[in-house]
Amino acid sequence: MKLTKNEKGQIQESLKQYVSKYPSQNKAAQSLTGTSSATVSSILQGKWENISDDMWRNLASQLGTTTGTDWQVVETKAYQEMVFAMNDAQTVKNVTWVVGEAGCGKTTTAKLYAGEHNEVFYILCSEDMKKSDFIREIARRIGQKTEGYSVRELLDRIIDDLIQMNAPLLLFDEADKLPERVFHYFIDLYNRLEDKCGIVFFSTSYIKRRMTMGLRYNKCGYNEIHSRIGRKFFELERTGAHDVYAVCVANGITDKARISEVVRDSEEYEFDLRRVKKSIHRVKLMTKASPSPSEGNSNSGKTVLK
Repeated sequence: MKLTKNEKGQIQESLKQYVSKYPSQNKAAQSLTGTSSATVSSILQGKWENISDDMWRNLASQLGTTTGTDWQVVETKAYQEMVFAMNDAQTVKNVTWVVGEAGCGKTTTAKLYAGEHNEVFYILCSEDMKKSDFIREIARRIGQKTEGYSVRELLDRIIDDLIQMNAPLLLFDEADKLPERVFHYFIDLYNRLEDKCGIVFFSTSYIKRRMTMGLRYNKCGYNEIHSRIGRKFFELERTGAHDVYAVCVANGITDKARISEVVRDSEEYEFDLRRVKKSIHRVKLMTKASPSPSEGNSNSGKTVLK
């Protein structure tokens, strides 16, 4: 499906905001995959004739632009706790490891925070990352060229860039997936950035078991990492019925019966917000096909679930 002019305008606006967070347009372009500085320049100048829809979609995906959807993100309790942790880490340049179950909004919140704050860089980790991948991804995110440099040279360049910033913050999503050799490579990064850059890791509770086993068997790096996060994980409050209620209302469902239906469905799946989103979509389709008798009731939006 071809993108509309309005959708392209949304992406252009997101790109403007993204570029403004870097010291130069060229650095911003280098931080994006599959996108040249010339393409970024053309989009910002409104010269869209030769920009393919695939390129627009690629940019939308990287910038977090939600084209074709009016989904509203809600500040759940977990969202507020994550923002507090990130703001604290950025302000005082400390290290925090945030733990929350799958579907509580970690990725969405981290990306939103990175998009709304300067000098904040989001890095998605994976189990197949090598040390070189890890360092090159950080370098790319802060807008550095990665070709022609060794891992050690890139690390030096990353450190030099970050320590010159006012309040830099690195966000590592799904950090519990990092393989052993990359996992403890963080120690070198931390040692050189201590008190100069904030770092926040996001993961599921699996990291607690992994850390316990690493400490028990005295695995390389685990005691050092445990010390650097203050020997304590920042555990998020679980998503609950009231969070689901708020998500429903923010996304256009105010009828008591419809909300209760979404809550009941979500409860079966531990209030996973991905499930909530699917359930709301399903309920909206059902509402269009067969409106509830109480739909539109002026008091329905004020119902509080117990």
